[in-house]
Amino acid sequence: MMRFFEGNLLKMTSELKEVVQYHLLLGKEWTFMNELIGKNIRLQFMGKIHCIACGRLTSKSFAQGYCFPCFKTSPETSECVLNPELCRAHEGISRDMAWSQDHCLQDHIVYFANTNGLKVGVTRLSQVPTRWIDQGAKQAIQFLKTPNRFTAGIAEMELKKHFSDKTNWRNMLTDKDPGPLNLVAIKEEAQALLPETLRSFYLEDDKLTDIHYPINLFPTKVVSAGFDHSDIVEGVLTGIKGQYLIFENGTVLNIRKHNGYRVRLEF
Repeated sequence: MMRFFEGNLLKMTSELKEVVQYHLLLGKEWTFMNELIGKNIRLQFMGKIHCIACGRLTSKSFAQGYCFPCFKTSPETSECVLNPELCRAHEGISRDMAWSQDHCLQDHIVYFANTNGLKVGVTRLSQVPTRWIDQGAKQAIQFLKTPNRFTAGIAEMELKKHFSDKTNWRNMLTDKDPGPLNLVAIKEEAQALLPETLRSFYLEDDKLTDIHYPINLFPTKVVSAGFDHSDIVEGVLTGIKGQYLIFENGTVLNIRKHNGYRVRLEF
């Protein structure tokens, strides 16, 4: 019997277990997405986009889910979200200081991850390991713990002189990579690259997090699908990695990119 749910998309929630567990909320109904792998599913865009901040209808989505006014004014779209070194909350400057207190003026982690290649990144301590899962990382290790987002951003800027901060999402989804990396050794080597003022934030704990995703079959060639070009994405779901649904024909759909899109899921 065909089942269906309809609602505005938000990124899938994830839980780190032996294999990452994914759930998708549509309307008031949660769907355990791992159970749909191997089945034919259909996602249909219903022609409406709602801003995930204010809820108003918008003809175009900005910054993964915002209407243009919220894109310009919401704290969630502040420049420090993408560029933490630009954060000024520690100086009392913010679009919304209450939001910054919860999101910027909290402990942050500078980390190394293997997302089919080495990268350095920054996230709130409370977002470990969610941030790594959303990026499709297979391995990750904490490097520094800083008291705020700005300091983490300054450290990341130093490390970007030597390491990439980008993920090749196509390679990540086709699983083209050089294999496991020795993140413990990389962490030790990177410590010497920091200026003295940042070394006090170094974390001695070398715990390595390994992440395994629910994937039956990796595509050999990735074809990106999106509701701005087609109202329907359909096929046999063969896996989930990061925030991407992977289909049998190599089509992939970035759920987070379509935050706020009203969608009907049938399976």
